[in-house]
This record gives sequence, structure tokens and C-alpha cells, in this order.
Amino acid sequence: MKVQIEDLKFQTIIGILDFERTAEQDVIINLTLDYNYQDEFINYADVSALIKNSMQTQKFLLIEDALLYLRDFLKKEFNKINTLELKITKPSILPDCKVSVSLFKDFNS
Repeated sequence: MKVQIEDLKFQTIIGILDFERTAEQDVIINLTLDYNYQDEFINYADVSALIKNSMQTQKFLLIEDALLYLRDFLKKEFNKINTLELKITKPSILPDCKVSVSLFKDFNS
């Protein structure tokens, strides 16, 4: 089974620039996870809430650090995850584009 969360948008502190450390900015999360469904399912509402709460609590400096943290945290919370694709977008940091960093992890390899 695949769980897909698209365009989860919220505000948080993320970034290394001075103004990014004092004012929240929009971030958008996109996620796809694959797991073997048998008797238990992975609740997408729980996944969304955990991502949002983690991002708002941790106040990461770099998107890359946020991705690595979320990768490990989600696997710990939902050990049935086989693969995880995660993208964090900062839609307003540059005036003429959106910027994103993403990762893919296959936990079976």
C-alpha cells in the first residue's frame, strides 16, 4: 500500500538566515510511503500531525537536516514503512521560484 500526503502546508521556523530564525515561513511537505498492509494500517492523519509537530518543535536550520530527522522519526514511529519519499518546499523564500529538497529511502536495502 502507498500513503501519499500532498501539499501539507503550515508555518514554521526553518533556515539559516537571520530573518528565518525569527519569523515563521510557509513550508509544504509532500510524502509517499510504501508499506505492507496486513492487519494494521498507517494512519495518514497521524503521519501528517507528526510531521507538522516535529517541524514546528525542532526549528531546523537546514531542510536537509529536517529531511533526515523526519526519515528516521517516521521509520521509528511506523516500522512497517518499506520506502519513503519526502520533499520539503519553501515556497516564499525566493521571489521568483519555489525551492525544495527531497530524499528517497528504501529501508529494505
